[in-house]
Amino acid sequence: MRPEERCCQVAPVLCEESDSVSGNPTIIIDEEDGSPQICRVCGDKANGYHFNVMSCEGCKGFFRRAMKRNVRLRCPFRKGTCEITQKTRRQCQACRLRKCLDSGMKKEMIMSEAAVEQRRALIKRRKKARMEAQPSTVPGLTQEQRMLIEELMDAQSKTFDTTFSHFKDFRLPKVFGSEHAISDFLQNSVREPSLSWEEIRKGLCPMKVSLQLRGEDGSVWNYNPPDYRDGKEIIPMLPHLADVSTYMFKGVINFAKVISYFRDLPIEDQISLLKGATFEMFILRLSTLFNSETGTWECGRLVYCFEDPEGGFQKLLLDPTIKFQYMLRKLQLHKEEYVLMQAISLFSPDRPGVVQRSSVDQLQERFALTLKAYIECNRPQPEHRFLFMKIMAALTELRSLNAQNTQQLLRIQDSNNSFTTPLIQELISNTDD
Repeated sequence: MRPEERCCQVAPVLCEESDSVSGNPTIIIDEEDGSPQICRVCGDKANGYHFNVMSCEGCKGFFRRAMKRNVRLRCPFRKGTCEITQKTRRQCQACRLRKCLDSGMKKEMIMSEAAVEQRRALIKRRKKARMEAQPSTVPGLTQEQRMLIEELMDAQSKTFDTTFSHFKDFRLPKVFGSEHAISDFLQNSVREPSLSWEEIRKGLCPMKVSLQLRGEDGSVWNYNPPDYRDGKEIIPMLPHLADVSTYMFKGVINFAKVISYFRDLPIEDQISLLKGATFEMFILRLSTLFNSETGTWECGRLVYCFEDPEGGFQKLLLDPTIKFQYMLRKLQLHKEEYVLMQAISLFSPDRPGVVQRSSVDQLQERFALTLKAYIECNRPQPEHRFLFMKIMAALTELRSLNAQNTQQLLRIQDSNNSFTTPLIQELISNTDD
């Protein structure tokens, strides 16, 4: 083994990593001829004056560490006059240190650890101040996107009665006092279904629906359905649920009619889009009324709660609509994000019966890009960097819920048309999503 190799392996006391305070070394250019300045110690490209000498980052760090460690170095070749270049500077640390001192480096100019930390902190603060002073690189909303959101928000405020103050003359389930009365109600209200009760129940919510109605005088009326667990317990609530759903469906339809982009479409496409998206938009609006802490929908004076007869978390596992409500509320969406989701759902070009698919597809893309831009402008990163993808995934899941809901309503209609309304029958007719 050659002496220089032995020196590198046995005594690597001082490593060559950069010890720059700024962490961003630069190359100094000679103002006269434009050539890079060289290190006075080893001849490498210099990046500034260090300890009174123009030097490179490596020699600067070497000199600082050698002085601080106070290591006594000896030339392994016993000459003391080794030539120090960029290639040989690691072969003899003693001669390199001598070259540093001969070039004019001064030990007294080495900063203490405390001073170095203060300087690094100062550089960090200045860098942060510069970044904050620079304009944001995140693109803002265009004028068209801002106007689009304003139009949607205006349509929402005009058509979404969150207090349900105009929801009147609805049917309420009868309060029963005996099993005999319950049996009479079921016999008088329900003709013999074409499907068995068990088959109907498979298409219905597996839980009881309780209702609380608050009177204007402060009185409270509670309805808790009987517990049969044979598919019949939800029957008394169906007329009322049909009424409240129809009321919200009308609001969704009016929301679409207010949007100028929707009115510009042919009437046939308007009908096809509404048939396909009304339930999805209804679920999105319903989510804004859902209290995830109590598991209830607070619709003005009306409060709905799906009770789980089995207890525990069965309702989350068995009812995908309720599970979807919890998932959506967990995202803590803004009102603007909700209305954009409604618009994306409404303008779906793959709905059955849509003719101008290209135009509808372009509109849906415009709403989706607006949603993405809104999130980027109004949501802190990186906490919400996946929010747009989560919302789009939620809309995909909503399509699945839509298909399930249509099948449920068709089963109910097969049982008795009185449990639906003309609008609901129109929405589910000739749909094959």
